[in-house]
Amino acid sequence: MKIMLAVILAAILGYMLGSLNFAIIVVKIITGKDIRTMGSKNGGLTNTYRCCGAAPAVLTLIGDLSKGVMAVAASRTIAYGLEAGLSPDNDTHYIGYVAGLFAVIGHIFPAYFQFRGGKGVLVGVASFLMVDPKVFVALLAIFIVIVALSHYVSVGSIISAAYCPLATLLMSWLVDGDGFSRSLLYMVLSIPMAVIVIWMHRTNIQRLRDGNENKFSFKRAA
Repeated sequence: MKIMLAVILAAILGYMLGSLNFAIIVVKIITGKDIRTMGSKNGGLTNTYRCCGAAPAVLTLIGDLSKGVMAVAASRTIAYGLEAGLSPDNDTHYIGYVAGLFAVIGHIFPAYFQFRGGKGVLVGVASFLMVDPKVFVALLAIFIVIVALSHYVSVGSIISAAYCPLATLLMSWLVDGDGFSRSLLYMVLSIPMAVIVIWMHRTNIQRLRDGNENKFSFKRAA
């Protein structure tokens, strides 16, 4: 019963923190505008950078990374505090996946902003900084390499998300030495997050097919 309560609290906390969409918050404070009416109309980091410049983008980056980390850390602390036979290490590990998943859902469908947010990439990756830092590093490395080669943020995001479940399995099983069944559980828990992120890029996939997807550049258009 306590374990179920821990899962429910992790989902609620993750969603409420995830709903704090910092692209919307930061751009509104700095410019008085809604980022969802600008550029690609996406409430995310890339659109914030393209439309508003580096300073709002950095603040958005810090905010969205922080909420992913906080969702996982707070949820695991609560689970341990419930004294449901959980240790602060591996036994609360799966709680982090639950919190991370619902933080992504909150970012995409924020309760505070008419359920219209971003695509969840940054929050999803940030949650792995707490859940499994090695997976975080692997996904970040893949993202950077793909974007550097293709100049498409969407391609880097999609490929990173697709690789996430496999990276989770391999890092847990082969690197951390967890049992295969436990590692498989972590992989299964990471799949919904990956699927949601890829699904949120369906319009980008269509634009890539049509050849009119925007490339990323540090030289922001005026």
